[in-house]
Parts: sequence; structure tokens; C-alpha cells
Amino acid sequence: MAENNQPATIFQDAQVLYADALEEPERSELKNSAEKARGATRRATDVLILAQTGKLTEFTSNTSQESVRLANQLDGGESLVSRYYVRTGLLQGDCFYKGLCDPTEDTERRIRETIDYIQDAERLASP
Repeated sequence: MAENNQPATIFQDAQVLYADALEEPERSELKNSAEKARGATRRATDVLILAQTGKLTEFTSNTSQESVRLANQLDGGESLVSRYYVRTGLLQGDCFYKGLCDPTEDTERRIRETIDYIQDAERLASP
């Protein structure tokens, strides 16, 4: 996890989690990969919130609330919120916690698409 609250450092942390997520399916650990991709999504969302509000969220529930609040303020924010909830629900809730990762192709695609989410959050966080 990032040691400071600088947006660039937190985005790097999200990208490291994403890279770790990509390694897991090769080791047949799809559940762990899904959780790491969800973690990368949360980190990217947290840094977007930090860039927009000056506050770093501490809990996932705060991340969720703030992302919804920002959705109406940012061009492309609504799409990002929808993608955030898909990742939270499907990657973390269904796959990681419940073991419901099928169809695996869809889960793997969502994991790979996490980089798109990170890049979009980074773009929205830029001044």
C-alpha cells in the first residue's frame, strides 16, 4: 500500500495491485486475482476522491458514498461509478467471497479491464 497520500503514489499503488491481479490467474488463483483487481479499483477511486475533495477515504463505504456524490460533478463520473459497483459486486462479492467466478472468461475480462478503470480515474483526477 502507498506510504503517502500523494495522488501519483496512490495511482502507482493501484497499478501494482492490478499487475499482481494479472499474475494470479496464471497460478489458478482467480479469486485472489479478482480481489486484487477490486482493490486496485478502490485505490484508483480513492485517489480520484482525494484529487477532487482533498480528503482520503478510510473505509470502503466512504469510497462508495463519495464516488456517487462525485458522479454528477465529473464528466464521465457516472460511468466510473457504475464500473466501480460492478467490480465491487462481481469481483469482490461474488467471486472472492462466494467463489462464484463463472463464467471465468467474464471474470478474467473484468480483471484485465481494471487498467481502463485506473486510467479513466487518473484522467478525471488530473487538473
